[in-house]
Amino acid sequence: QVQVVESGGGFVQAGGSLRLSCTASGPNFYGYAMGWFRQTPGKEREGVSCIGLGWRASTEYYADSVKGRFTISRDNAKNTLYLQMNSLKPEDTGMYYCAADVGSGLCGSRWHDRSKYAVWGQGTQVTVSS
Repeated sequence: QVQVVESGGGFVQAGGSLRLSCTASGPNFYGYAMGWFRQTPGKEREGVSCIGLGWRASTEYYADSVKGRFTISRDNAKNTLYLQMNSLKPEDTGMYYCAADVGSGLCGSRWHDRSKYAVWGQGTQVTVSS
């Protein structure tokens, strides 16, 4: 059974940067579409970004609210997913979750749908102060 563990969250001032990491267990990481989601109290978990499979070229998707500021990437040799977050805003505050779609290597139009992903981590907290 695949498991994922997030790390890299923390407290940062507005305008700052953080890099989140998600390490996956198991041999087939390269074949999974991987996503980042975030959630704040009282709100539904929302899709932030998704990256498809591939050793050379991967398709990337972003929520409109983070385009141009966040970059998703993956290192298949290390079974690790990343989310580089720049120009952080207070509204980026939340618990960030890594998720794996073990049934598909493609993000597709449903990349932001939580039901697409079967495996979830415990989350890492990001707090951005104004």
